[in-house]
Amino acid sequence: MKSKIIQAGFVLAITLAACSQKKKEKDSFAAPEIPVTVVALRQEAPGAAIQTSGIFSTDDETPLAFKTGGLVASIFVKEGDAVKRGQLLATLNLTEVGAQAQQAGLSLQKAERDYTRARALYRDSVATLEQLQNAKTALDVARQQQQVAGFNRNFSEIRAAANGFVLKKYVNAGQVVSPGTPVLLVNGAGAGKWLLKVGLSDKQWASLRIGDRAEISSDATGGATWPAMLTKKGEGIDPASGTFAAELSFNAKQGKLASGLFGRAKIYPASESKGWTIPYDALLDGDAGKGYVFVTNDRRKARKVHVSIGGIENNQVYVRSGLEGVKYLIVSGSAYLDQGSAIKITRP
Repeated sequence: MKSKIIQAGFVLAITLAACSQKKKEKDSFAAPEIPVTVVALRQEAPGAAIQTSGIFSTDDETPLAFKTGGLVASIFVKEGDAVKRGQLLATLNLTEVGAQAQQAGLSLQKAERDYTRARALYRDSVATLEQLQNAKTALDVARQQQQVAGFNRNFSEIRAAANGFVLKKYVNAGQVVSPGTPVLLVNGAGAGKWLLKVGLSDKQWASLRIGDRAEISSDATGGATWPAMLTKKGEGIDPASGTFAAELSFNAKQGKLASGLFGRAKIYPASESKGWTIPYDALLDGDAGKGYVFVTNDRRKARKVHVSIGGIENNQVYVRSGLEGVKYLIVSGSAYLDQGSAIKITRP
């Protein structure tokens, strides 16, 4: 009996030794921890910016013209000149308009005499009531014709409607122009109210709303930026460019910009949900708005997740969705990872 107990103890000792050896061998073949670096994730706004470009203008660019046609007598300004409200900019030769005004004045004098005579004859029962009424109508018509002639004479000159600048001069002295032909193009740049006129694709147009905020910059101003707002969206496509016209409004100091300069804009759609901005190096196999990254919550094992990409800019990726509930993003070492890989964080 004693020998059997000794034998059983000996077998148990051998079995325990064998198990211990197998555990050591298993541990020696376990996958090594892969060194990685991580960053803490934080959901943020704004969403991916829509980038576009266009031409600077003002909200009060105005082509100025004469009310009547005729021979241009003088143009007193050049392109680029600053103008003040009420300043005389151009005039027509007033010979024809002046003659018409004199004719209207003479016609009025005759109508006044005829009415005075008809009224006197009517009192003496020589003229009929109809003749008196006709004379009164002729007098009223003559007065209106004189007002028209005076109005046309006044608008045979062009004056600045507001402080601003001359952008374009279309005609020169000595040319004959018809009524309404543009003579000068002016704006109110001195007021500081500017526009950037841009074109949008159909997808961009659909994602933007009036009032969305934007940032505007121009290489001509040394990279200066201005906060702006989307104030106008075209409701029809431009056949020439294939884009939808839009306007961004902002304020800039006088002398900083000139109409016609090229500018860039970033527009932030308010309809975009909050997302995450991650380093470009963390994204793997990004294609057609999708990709995947490796993340970790316990800082010991890597987990592969698919993400929806909103845009890429300056080595940064805007992620719309896929990172909900994630604490840490693996930004280096991802190329060596698989789902569930053991990791060793080398830098928090």
